[in-house]
Amino acid sequence: MTPVIFFACRYSEKLRNGLAVVTSGLTFALTIVLYPAAIRGDVVQRTLFEILPRLEISVRFDILSFCLAAIASFIWFLCTIYSLDYMAREHACSRYYPVLIITLGSCQGIFFAGDLFSLFVFFELMSLIAYILVIHEETEEAMRAGYKYLVMTIIGGLALFFGIIIVFELGGTVSLGAGVIIQETSLLALISFICFLIGFGMKAGMFPLHVWLPDAHPVAPSPASALLSGVMLKTGAYGLLRVIFHVYSVDLLRSGGWDTILGVLAVITILLGSAVALTQTDIKRRLAYSSISQLGYILLGMSILNDNAVTGAVFHIFSHAFMKSILFLAAGAVIWKTGIRKIADMHGIGRKMPVTMGCFSIAALAMIGIPPLNGFLSKWTLSLGALDEGMPFYVLVLLISSLLNALYYLPIIIPAF
Repeated sequence: MTPVIFFACRYSEKLRNGLAVVTSGLTFALTIVLYPAAIRGDVVQRTLFEILPRLEISVRFDILSFCLAAIASFIWFLCTIYSLDYMAREHACSRYYPVLIITLGSCQGIFFAGDLFSLFVFFELMSLIAYILVIHEETEEAMRAGYKYLVMTIIGGLALFFGIIIVFELGGTVSLGAGVIIQETSLLALISFICFLIGFGMKAGMFPLHVWLPDAHPVAPSPASALLSGVMLKTGAYGLLRVIFHVYSVDLLRSGGWDTILGVLAVITILLGSAVALTQTDIKRRLAYSSISQLGYILLGMSILNDNAVTGAVFHIFSHAFMKSILFLAAGAVIWKTGIRKIADMHGIGRKMPVTMGCFSIAALAMIGIPPLNGFLSKWTLSLGALDEGMPFYVLVLLISSLLNALYYLPIIIPAF
């Protein structure tokens, strides 16, 4: 549909916008059709075509891919509708909407990829096309942020490529349906794991690869910021999940001490993101640093590697996708209507825009972890996982981070009303 939307741009804005909404809506509807198979626990792996012997393009369907694809397409559908008014004041909309739909298709390709090579192709396509969303404003600040994003994307892509080559050399396949690919620890296996950490960790905003994220979110249009944080960051977390459980196995990561590497990076990511968010005066930059911290929770669950922790990590992927999208869309609505970006200038905005700031407040409280909201449930499950492994330090990290979350969200919510 992207070429059709691009072609329609020459003739009618309404046709272009309508096609974008219909395409994103149909993507969501076609994904939901797979719900019965997902509930049954069906796992389907199909090879589309073979590039080289043992190297193929394939698709995979399971409950995890379905859930992430459904959430991503639903959020994309809402953001496309949101864009109709928000982008009406913007330039280059004829570029924006086709790029938006290509990026949606790339994300769906990531979630339904059946092998590491297919995942890599869609991951890089999404990352490179999203550059256009980052630089949409074409200001000096946007171009600087775009340059930093592009450099990190290239570094991450090269790391992923080398990681896949090593896995193919060691295991003879990159299929996600082949069982655990790497059975034994070795220097090459460790190097491949580090390559995947760099490639997927960059997109997930993991320390120290997060440097692109705080600059990219504020300059991108708000619906694009919502998609960057709510969906595209999750592709990095999804990639790490697939690698951990389909390439290396839990036992291998634990025996090699690789889970400790991931745990240390997760803790730094959580605390650094929360602490720096406190210092930000621009609403979108504060939300960007908050996203870094929240993605750290997901990485923490992956490092603990038991049922409760992984369940908490996956649930937080879903929770953060919805809540952070709401936060960015609400912030964008405030900026669109009032021009206010500075947090200090948002006093009383809740009385002028009660629905918008009401949604913002609920999402912020969920991110803090106030019961019974979904953020509390994911943090609670992560804490149970940490205690199951005798790691109370991780629970302390979650508590400190939740306190910091309150310290940077409540000064927005309370004065607003």
